Amino acid sequence: MSQKEEEITSVLMEEERIFYPSEEVVKAARVKDWDVELKAGENIEKYWSDKAEHFEWFRKWTKTLDDSNKPFYRWFVDGKTNITYNALDRHVDTARRNKIAVLYVNERGDERKLTYVQLLREVNKVANALKQLGICKGDRVALYLPPCIEAVVSMLACARIGAVHSAVFAGFSVSALKDRINEAEAKILIAADSTFRRGQTIDLKRIFREAVPQCPTIEKTVVVTRVGGDLVLVKEIEHEQKEKDNELSYDALVEGQPEECAPEVMDAEDTLYVLYTSGSTGKPKGVVHTVGGYMVEVATTFQDVFDIHDDDLLWCTADIGWVTGHTGVVYGPLLLGTTTLVYEGAPDYPNPDAMWRIVEKYRVTKFYTAPTAIRHLMKFGETWPHNCDLSTLKILGTVGEPINPEAWLWYHKNIGGGRCPVIDTWWQTETGGLMISPLPVAPLKPGSVTKPLPGIVADVVDNKGKPVPLGKGGLLIIKTPWPAMLRTLYKNPERYIKTYWKVVPGDVYCSGDIARKDADGYFWIQGRADDVLKIAGHRIGTSEVESAFVSHPAVSEAAVIGKPDPVKGEIIKAFLILKQNYQGQGNSRLTAEIKSHVRHEIGPIAVIGEIEFVKTLPKTRSGKIMRRVLRARELGIPTGDVSTLIDT
Repeated sequence: MSQKEEEITSVLMEEERIFYPSEEVVKAARVKDWDVELKAGENIEKYWSDKAEHFEWFRKWTKTLDDSNKPFYRWFVDGKTNITYNALDRHVDTARRNKIAVLYVNERGDERKLTYVQLLREVNKVANALKQLGICKGDRVALYLPPCIEAVVSMLACARIGAVHSAVFAGFSVSALKDRINEAEAKILIAADSTFRRGQTIDLKRIFREAVPQCPTIEKTVVVTRVGGDLVLVKEIEHEQKEKDNELSYDALVEGQPEECAPEVMDAEDTLYVLYTSGSTGKPKGVVHTVGGYMVEVATTFQDVFDIHDDDLLWCTADIGWVTGHTGVVYGPLLLGTTTLVYEGAPDYPNPDAMWRIVEKYRVTKFYTAPTAIRHLMKFGETWPHNCDLSTLKILGTVGEPINPEAWLWYHKNIGGGRCPVIDTWWQTETGGLMISPLPVAPLKPGSVTKPLPGIVADVVDNKGKPVPLGKGGLLIIKTPWPAMLRTLYKNPERYIKTYWKVVPGDVYCSGDIARKDADGYFWIQGRADDVLKIAGHRIGTSEVESAFVSHPAVSEAAVIGKPDPVKGEIIKAFLILKQNYQGQGNSRLTAEIKSHVRHEIGPIAVIGEIEFVKTLPKTRSGKIMRRVLRARELGIPTGDVSTLIDT
């Protein structure tokens, strides 16, 4: 083993290595004492009721939590509000009126800015345009938009008038778009004609024009023109003229609309949006989130976790079409009155320093991205970030999947300069808001999401609902309801109950993830329950094995699956992406070296049957590795729903 490998191994095996916050971080933090805040959150009803007082309500709630019809919980019962009133109007009446609310940037170098007062006017105009098209409270509006100003405005315009938005990632296939529109029974589709990525203009018009004729509930398609003209060059879509007749120009529709639109009075339990899960484990599910609880928890957790101040510029790199985009790009930042950066483009185009150049140019202070992106950029080396001025960064965040310790340490050192806390967060489409995460003043362990946030009660149990011993993997559950929780699955309450509330006994929410706790009560996420490997009678999480692979200096990204074996039951097959300076070296010597390294990291349980070097891994659009697709391809069985699949 080389000296570098020994150094990495010593770091990864030393689980108790702790990073403490600097004096500067503690001094700036809104929450100074993590333990005190956690103690306050033990009384969940009082805690969330106190937090809800920070918002504007048209009528105050009569009861904080109604648990009389489990698991269909209700929060802030009888409360009346509007999330856009809290995200826009209340800021416009303050010094934030002329503050930049949304900063849009794309990989071409274009930018566009809207202040809070300008954003409110645009939202009102689009809201009035939707009313003109007959959209009323409770109607569904589908969005097929890339990260852009119009996407933010359209979401808020729907919420303004009480319409339910259902965003579909701009780039999904015809069938994926069609199915989601039909499931939601959307009346209007707001779509863009194109998007920009890796120097190319990607045609979206062809996709929605083919999908819409198969969606009987769609009355009109509102088209956001990005490039103009007709991008359909190869094949004319059947009945294209009829489809064009049902299309309206976004700009023409909005032009001349009144700049005033009173916010609809919404019950706290009215539906805000329906969002489909990424489908990493099967058919996507329509997750329903409501107005009041989502608003309170999203704003509270984002303010505390990212320590948001008025002078912050928050960049969450997630696409707006995913829950991280809904919460981290749109609703969270705007509810807090901060500036949110919306980026349209690839993280490594035109060069691997693309993201760091944006941080440098716009002086980003809080940065939130996925471990997948970090590992991808790691393979290009340290020179790219070191050539950029990243000194404005104060807090770094990760989301979407477990982060392996080596990526955590690389991120902390090369992006945060060793001074920024790396806040690893665990939450889901279903949870709506952040659930397990440190605050900036918390001691940090690379690879751990630390403890449940105040007001959240989590545990690790076996399939009978019994707590597992410390250090052992088990099912990650949430023991009590939380404000931003999903209320049901759209048009499928039976599946909601079966999927989340009947997995283990005790009326608890089962996340579907495997985790373990250490002696300090810190949680370590190990991967999805259906991704657990069973080697010679032992259970081991895919995340733990993949982390061991990535800790080898040659490996940039890793995905592992269990492959049937007549003796061991399962053996591990690994799919590895090598770092740039190792590419082309996928020989038997390197393979043997990597196998030896992983066995050293995990022990003899790690029976590595095969290693395959690949250029890409199948991932969802939100960056999660689709191991079931790898497994299906390896075993020659159907891959199931792959509507969310993207190769990066």
